[in-house]
Amino acid sequence: MKITWLGHSGFRIEIEDVVLLIDPWMSGNPSFPETMRDKVLEGATHLLISHGHGDHAADALTIAKNQGIPILCIFELAEIWGGMSGIECIGFGKGGTVATGNASVSMVNASHSSSLDGNGTIKAAGSEAGFMVTGEGHRIYFTGDTDIMADMDWMGDFYNPDIGILCCGGHFTMGMEGAAYAAKRYFDFKTVIPCHYRTFPVLAQSAQPLVDALPDVDVKVPDVMETITI
Repeated sequence: MKITWLGHSGFRIEIEDVVLLIDPWMSGNPSFPETMRDKVLEGATHLLISHGHGDHAADALTIAKNQGIPILCIFELAEIWGGMSGIECIGFGKGGTVATGNASVSMVNASHSSSLDGNGTIKAAGSEAGFMVTGEGHRIYFTGDTDIMADMDWMGDFYNPDIGILCCGGHFTMGMEGAAYAAKRYFDFKTVIPCHYRTFPVLAQSAQPLVDALPDVDVKVPDVMETITI
């Protein structure tokens, strides 16, 4: 399995026989080198979009149309996008699981918001979500944008993910201390990867507090476009 951070909350995950792009915001992302765009897209098979905010979903339609790959997202957002020419959407709900080749993606709850912003108007875009990605004997919990929530209790028990990709920048999501608390209380991660930080001044700029708070976990802090092999 190969996990590559695209900056902010974007990831490229090569798992089993598929290449998943999760919240791959590249255009206008100040932390992403635009010259690496083709490398990100090479061989991509599916798009996973956690919610409609531009810093997660802005590139989704362009990528889906140009690459000819489906978007997996909450049902209501799929209904909005699926009516557009050249866009294939697989809409599902929290608790649902979709097969992606030999891997699978389950949608779980998040505590945030979701909307589409265009032409000066904000349009409701269903509900925010996270994902559990299963394959190669591992399960990855991608939190999406969320605060700590009680649902993490049963999610940790039921899904038992060993890899956590945790939002931790604060201001819009849980911060470093909150992510560390959630990891220790609700999960038994072997590996943790931070995200949704460093992008803007208002967000946390260092993941060191997360590293320090989880001494028994392999907290990997990649640079943008650095690949982690598990």
